[in-house]
Amino acid sequence: MLRTAAQILSVVFHPLLMVTYMLMLLLVINPYQFGVNKMAEQWKLVLMVFLSTFVMPFFAVFMMKSLNMVKSMQLEDRYERIGPYILTGVFYIWMFLNFKEKQFPKPLVITMLGSTIALFLAFFFNNFTKISAHAAGMGGLVGMALVNTLFFNFDTFTMNLGLVGMYEVSTNFVLMAVIILAGFVCSARLLLGAHDEKQLYTGFFVGFAAQFIALVFIR
Repeated sequence: MLRTAAQILSVVFHPLLMVTYMLMLLLVINPYQFGVNKMAEQWKLVLMVFLSTFVMPFFAVFMMKSLNMVKSMQLEDRYERIGPYILTGVFYIWMFLNFKEKQFPKPLVITMLGSTIALFLAFFFNNFTKISAHAAGMGGLVGMALVNTLFFNFDTFTMNLGLVGMYEVSTNFVLMAVIILAGFVCSARLLLGAHDEKQLYTGFFVGFAAQFIALVFIR
């Protein structure tokens, strides 16, 4: 049962999905900075990010698997991750440059740059150890939530839950929820034997620090 739950968490919070989740969180917390009243009104942006940062990199890895360039889609051997890291990095750089050139909200530009920095830092550390990409993704999510809480939002925001009604939510609550979620995902990777504690801590630190590095550059 625990292994099944760990596998589900690993799939749902796949590293390539993190940028999409970060965008959705930004839209939930402050949709007005994107010129809309609710997240659903920016579905085209969410779809574009999903296609560019998940579908296309995933398809590239699938093609590599089909051509026997990698043994499995899980990329269990760290040396097999070199090609996918580079390919994904190209997509991430392209998205960052588009966001910056078209003057998207600064929190999103910082998030995209931070994710790109984290990816290439993970690529660097991958030469020495099998750094956890899941932990790097969750570290980035926590870092983004903290940067957003400290520099770009009020203490609370209003969440529209449709028929349930409108609720005022603290950004500190969101931050704590994200931290707890990161703990679950990292614990799942440890339970599955995919990484040891050092690889998880390294990955989390890389993802977390990258968001603040991006903040320095963009501000």
